[in-house]
This record gives sequence, structure tokens and C-alpha cells, in this order.
Amino acid sequence: MKTILTTLNSKFIHSALAIRYIKSYSNDIPNIELMEFTINQNIDYIVGELYKKSPDIIGFSTYIWNREETLKICEILKIINPHIKIILGGPEVSFDGDKILEQNWFIDFVIYGEGEVTFNELLKTIIDKKQDYSNINGLIYREDTKIIKTPPRPLIQDLDSIPSPYRDIGDDFKNKIVYFESSRGCPFNCQFCLSSTIKGVRYFGLDRVKEDLGRLINANVKQIKFVDRTFNANKKYAMEIMKFIMDKDPKNMNFHFEVTAHLVDKEMLGFIKKAKEGLFQFEIGVQSTNSKTIEAIGRTTNFEKLKQVTERIKSFNNIHQHLDLIAGLPYEEYSSFKKSFNDVYEIKPDKLQLGFLKLLKGSGLRDKKSEYGFKFLDVPPYEVLETDHIKYEEILRLKGIEDLVEKYYNEGYFKNSLDYIIKKRYNTPFDFFEDLLEYWEGKKYHTISHSRNSLYQILFDFYKERSFKDLNILNEVIKYDYIYNNKNPNIPRFLERTDVSFIQRNKHDILKNENLLKDCLIKYKNKPTKQIINKIHIEAFEIDILKLIQNNYRLEDERVNKTYILFDYKDGPIERSTTYNIDKYILEE
Repeated sequence: MKTILTTLNSKFIHSALAIRYIKSYSNDIPNIELMEFTINQNIDYIVGELYKKSPDIIGFSTYIWNREETLKICEILKIINPHIKIILGGPEVSFDGDKILEQNWFIDFVIYGEGEVTFNELLKTIIDKKQDYSNINGLIYREDTKIIKTPPRPLIQDLDSIPSPYRDIGDDFKNKIVYFESSRGCPFNCQFCLSSTIKGVRYFGLDRVKEDLGRLINANVKQIKFVDRTFNANKKYAMEIMKFIMDKDPKNMNFHFEVTAHLVDKEMLGFIKKAKEGLFQFEIGVQSTNSKTIEAIGRTTNFEKLKQVTERIKSFNNIHQHLDLIAGLPYEEYSSFKKSFNDVYEIKPDKLQLGFLKLLKGSGLRDKKSEYGFKFLDVPPYEVLETDHIKYEEILRLKGIEDLVEKYYNEGYFKNSLDYIIKKRYNTPFDFFEDLLEYWEGKKYHTISHSRNSLYQILFDFYKERSFKDLNILNEVIKYDYIYNNKNPNIPRFLERTDVSFIQRNKHDILKNENLLKDCLIKYKNKPTKQIINKIHIEAFEIDILKLIQNNYRLEDERVNKTYILFDYKDGPIERSTTYNIDKYILEE
């Protein structure tokens, strides 16, 4: 018999971990093939590709982002081949699998809970043409018109008993994100998360983890994203894995971890400070800074400790930090969310993610939907529309702000421009984004797509239309941001520039200055000027822009003078360039 294991990933760059585990655990069964698609592909195309393989059995890994499409594919496959056995597994069917079978005649089996052992036993039973599935734990199936649910399967305690899914990598992960786990479970009990339904944390052996990571590093994959719910729950274990990665010193790769900040102590801070720039990314869930909300969702956190830790990590300038907030949580009113936003924004993470509560099947908050007045559509992704504490129109406003945060903050291309405007003209960052949203939607900008260059001009025009003073200063700040972040000599025309003809005529001679090379560009000292000229940009500013930034955007009279700034572009994943004031090296003609 031929078996296909498949899923619909949310993006092409993603790869599916679950079906690889299922296949590796059943490596004693021949003729099992993996096929991956995305939700953006045409359903007829997916059905056609699966049908051409002539499978006897198809297993689908099912999630909130692909459930509806998966069910349509399954129905078509069953219509054209009634003899095919269709199996669903994954978190989206683990909590109401009996209902899935009742409502969808074309599904034969649902595996709930951890699927490796259950799938293996089911597959062998089908292949042996046995009709008795009652002894397979963790299974839901039909017996004539009756739906049968067997007892839940105990969790796999020895995770190393699952053969590695990374033994024969080939080109499977070329230019893709590889999902990786070193543990299963979570020590915390957050009521919006499915991990709260499984008690305790189980770990793969360190030797196994290192062996798998070594293979992936040797394969030069783009990113390894750990799916451990709390990677640093065991500090010693986590540090050993990170040390292994640091010692391997992979090139052009990064490793993403979900960490809990209040568990990061002085020892761990000292350790991660040594990591190469861009090697690690940390995702840190804040969710809310409202103490009543935190208590209601069962979250264990200490925001003051979190703030201290994240600010300390930020000072290292080597680790990209991604902090999360969730709108729609219990007791989180619009004004409360505003405070949470401002609290987190003050930390200045590399990315501030605004999420919206999803009432996942099996989660504690879903069971309390009446208590908090959650209004939501009971189809994936189960996103909350309104609660007793926040109205739909307020959720809509937050979605608009989320879009602007994504465009203007999260990519880091407007850092100083945003800092200057907020510092000089607004009481809080949230006030700025609210006002920008009003302008943005008033101009109907939310109805069209925008290039990055157009975003710079929109920000400039917004400031101008609000009649804020010091437009000439903002011009210099935006110009600095643009040049710093874009290795592009074609500076947008809306920005006023000081005459740079002198620089253009004399750039070669400036870059031959021995003192400049020694003080600023020592790495280029023995290289011909023609090899470095395209890696350097020199621009004149009407103000001492570097001192303005260093002085927290306070402009003093003596700083209003022309300065020359050299931009040395880097390939670093965090810092895009290094800048120097080179006034003393430039001799005017």
C-alpha cells in the first residue's frame, strides 16, 4: 500500500515538522511519501498532484490556517476514489475529532494527541486489513454509523525513541525555515495556549539534539526555528544547545527561540552577550502588562524583570528581540491595551508584534467564553471580534495600528524618524500611531500598497500637514534614516539635500586620507579605493545629526551647523551601517 503524508503550510518558506516525525517513527513501514503544499495554491492543483500518486492512504496534518482547505481537498479525493483511507491529525482536530467525523462523511480516521505511535499502529492495522481499531489508543473512527473514540494515548516519555526526521535531508530545506524541537510541553499554564493542556516538559537527549543540529548546519539551511514553548525552561540545557551552535559558528544562518525573560539570569546574560551578531533571535511573550489580565490568563510573568532583561540584551546589539502583545484578552480595555503597548514600546524591541486573541479549541479561555463575553466566529482562526471589555470598533482601530507598526516600526527603517516625532510632538508612542492612523485612513492609504520610498514621503507629508514646527530638522532625520538603511545613492527627491557636488568630485581623495582610514575605516586600509567606494556613502547635513540623536533629539543652537557623515554599509543582520562624523577630514576647496 502507498501512503502519502501531507499538509498545507501557510507559506512556501515554511516546512512541516509533524509529518516528518510521523514518517520517521514509521520508517519500518515501506512506501510512505511526504508532500507539502501551501494554502495559497489552487485546491484543484493540490488534489491533482495527490491523485497522480495513486495513494491508498493519505494523512493530513491539520491546523487553524489550513483546516477548511484540507476538508475540501479530502472531500474531492473521496468522491473520485471512495476506497482511499483519509486520516486527519494535528491540533485543529484533536479536541473535537468526533464532531469532525460526524460532520464530514469523507473522513475515515482522526488521530488526537501525539500522533507518532497511533499513526504507526493504525497504518499497520490498515495494511494488514484488520478491521478492529479498538485497541489503538488516541483514535477516533467509524464503526458502521457509530463514532468510536478510544482512550487517549499516554505521552511519549522517551522522546529519543522517535527516530530523527533529519537523517536524510537532501534539498528538502533549501531556502526554507526548518522547524525544530528540543523539548515538548511547557512549565506554564497560559489559558490562551494549547500547551497548557499538557502538563510537564519532556526533553530530547542533548546528544540527539546536537547531532540533528549539526546535520542542519552542514546543510546550510536559512533559519532554524525552535518550536519549544519555553526554550529556556531548563537553563543548563538551553545554554548547552546555544554553546554548541556558537562553537559551530554557522554562516548566514540564524536560530529562533521562544524564551521567558524572567528566567534569564545574570549567568545567561553573560553567556549570550558573546553570541555573534544575528546568530540568535528571541521571541518573548508579554501579552499584557495589566495585572488583572495576567492573572485571568494564568500567566507567570514579572514585567519589571522582563524589561530589565530585554533592555540588557538590547544593549548587547547582537540578538534580535521580538516582543508580543495580544489584544482581546480578559479585562484588557482599549485604554489598558494602550498602556501595555506603551510599556513594551519603551523597551524598543526589534519587533513589536500586535496579535489578536484566538479562542483555540482546547484552550482554557475558550471554555470561559461566556464569562468574558467573547464574541467570535466559530471557524478558523477563531479570532475574537469583541469582548465585555473592548468593542469591535476598537479592535478595528488596533488592527489599523498593527498595520502601521508593521510598516513603520518592525523593519527598523524609520527608527530615528519615529523617535524624533514621538519625542517632540506626542505624549506617548500609541498617541502617535493613533494620529498617524487617522491621517493614513483619511488619505485612503490603507486601500493601496506602498513602496518603502513612498512610506518615507507619507511620514514627511503627515508631519507637514499637522503643521508641526522644525520640518527642516525632520527632513535631516528622515534623510539620515534613509541613507543609513538603504545602500542606494538615489535619495528620494522630496528630501532637501545640501550641495554634495564637492563630495562627488572629491570622494576618491577623501577615502585616501590616511587618518580617516585609520580612525574610521581600518578594515579597508590596504584595499584600493575603487573596491571600497561603493560600500561608502558621504552626505552633508544641515545639523549635527549624530549629536542630535545622541542627545535624545534635543537640538541646541551650537548644533545647527553643517556636518559631513560617512556611512559604512555592513552586511550585519542587525546594524545596516556604521556612521562617522568626518568634518575634520574634509578640507573645503
